Amino acid sequence: MKIRDLLKHNSLFVIMFNFTIISIFFVSFIIIWTTIRMSEDFFIDKFSITNTKVINRVKGDFESFHSSIVTATNELLKSGNLKTILTSEQTNKERMTAYYNLNLLMERVKSTVDGYDVSINVIGKNGISYSTDRTYWPISDAELKNSRISSNTLDEPKKLMYQYDKRTRLNTNRIGGAYIVASKAFMERLSGKIYGTMYIAIQENEFAKFYSNFTSKGNDIVLIDGNGFIVSSNRKELIGKKDKELLSHAETLKNNTNHYVTEDFLGKEHIFFSEYLPSYDMYILNMIDKHTAIQGLVDKRELAQTLLIIFFVVLIVVFFGSKKLTNSLSRLVKEIANVSKTNFHQSISVQGTYETRKISIAFNSMLEELQDYVEKLISIQKQKRNAELAALQQQINPHFLYNTLTSIKFMVQQGSKEEAEETTTALISLLQNTVGQVNETITVKQEVENLKNYVFINQKRYGTRIHVNYFIASDCQDCLIPKLILQPYIENAFFHGFNRKQNGYIHVLIWRDHATLICEVVDNGDGMSLSKGESDLPNTNRRQERFTGIGIRNVHERIQLIYGEEYGVSIESELDEGTKIKISLPFENDSN
Repeated sequence: MKIRDLLKHNSLFVIMFNFTIISIFFVSFIIIWTTIRMSEDFFIDKFSITNTKVINRVKGDFESFHSSIVTATNELLKSGNLKTILTSEQTNKERMTAYYNLNLLMERVKSTVDGYDVSINVIGKNGISYSTDRTYWPISDAELKNSRISSNTLDEPKKLMYQYDKRTRLNTNRIGGAYIVASKAFMERLSGKIYGTMYIAIQENEFAKFYSNFTSKGNDIVLIDGNGFIVSSNRKELIGKKDKELLSHAETLKNNTNHYVTEDFLGKEHIFFSEYLPSYDMYILNMIDKHTAIQGLVDKRELAQTLLIIFFVVLIVVFFGSKKLTNSLSRLVKEIANVSKTNFHQSISVQGTYETRKISIAFNSMLEELQDYVEKLISIQKQKRNAELAALQQQINPHFLYNTLTSIKFMVQQGSKEEAEETTTALISLLQNTVGQVNETITVKQEVENLKNYVFINQKRYGTRIHVNYFIASDCQDCLIPKLILQPYIENAFFHGFNRKQNGYIHVLIWRDHATLICEVVDNGDGMSLSKGESDLPNTNRRQERFTGIGIRNVHERIQLIYGEEYGVSIESELDEGTKIKISLPFENDSN
């Protein structure tokens, strides 16, 4: 509770302190984040320059290999002897000679690619085929003729193309694995007829040596063709797969002035560098794990420790600064909150800053005016209450008096002197307790006595077809209640509750429920149909029969005006079942 009160009286300090700390935290966070981002961008920009040189070197190695392939291809294309061997029909003896000559030619051609571990295969139109090493690229002539590699080569006979091929290991003499195959169709220049095809295969492992020295953990290279097919990579699990996302990054860099792009790949953020190889119709794509690349660029632990120290220093400075600024206002708020405990009779001290002193002076002036106003208001309310009570006591309906006196006169004329005397006594007692009493409240005992006199007079006038019973708890006899709160409901039951029924009863019940006094008027008369939300009885037009001018609707409003909205009148009624009026009041004993 003390902590809650402390926070309540220092809410401005708490708000200022929290706002300042949050602002400092966010500003610090933004500065640090911006610094780290700028450092990363600067590092990547500088790194991209170096990395471009590395990629150009790798590109140079690829171009050197391609140049050797082109030289070997041209040697084969220029050979008229090769054309004759691959196109002419030959006997077995001539075929043996052809293979011998073909072997000499291929040995000479292979010397142009001696720097690389490759296998050269040729297949002629006449069915002759030759390979420098059948075990290196384990593919049969039939497989090769029907392969995708051959069909693509024949579709574009003028183009030297590079394609990917996957071979399974068949036995210990055949290596198998992934290959990059350079292929070219042998075509006559004038007629355009194709007389054979050439294939130069290199294992992917050998091909990867062009760039393997430039890769490391988190720094990967991918060779990808125009269809998104990964031909070679130091990430072996990617080889042979199709990845449109990587192809998109490569194409973006081809048409972009930036040297790099940063995108997600396999759940990690990567920096991508790319270079297009027109000779291969492929892209060299360099993928660098951003986290690995910039790791250690900024010592985040040291930076966090420095920020933490600065944060705590600022926290202390802000705490004492804000506290000093808000102390006078917090004291003022606390004194203002305590003013109501002294019924607004104790002024607050004038001290602190200029603003708080001015507020204190203005508040003390307001208190003085408020005290004068409250005193005047209390006096006016007392006068108004007395006037209302006096007017209430004067609201005895003259028709009731005329009719009652007429009834007494009739009793005398009929010789019923004792009955007339009893009626006169009841009327006198009723008038004494209503007109003669100036107090606003009376005891339950007095109110019930008034009810009995009123009921006695009505029964003398109209007969005893309606019986009234009283059930009053003994501890409620001296309880104080507003004058004339039950009489209007008894009156209404008498004159409006038994229009269809000839006989019935009215019960008056009063008891205590903890700190609440419950008064109920229950009848078994005609009842009524109440609308949803309706809480009081309808108006009546038989004003000539009323004892006072108090309306049954006014009782509820009067009770709430005196005691508050938690008290008042509620009603329950059903047609032909009767009506129950329930009045709730605070339990106030006259003996207190």
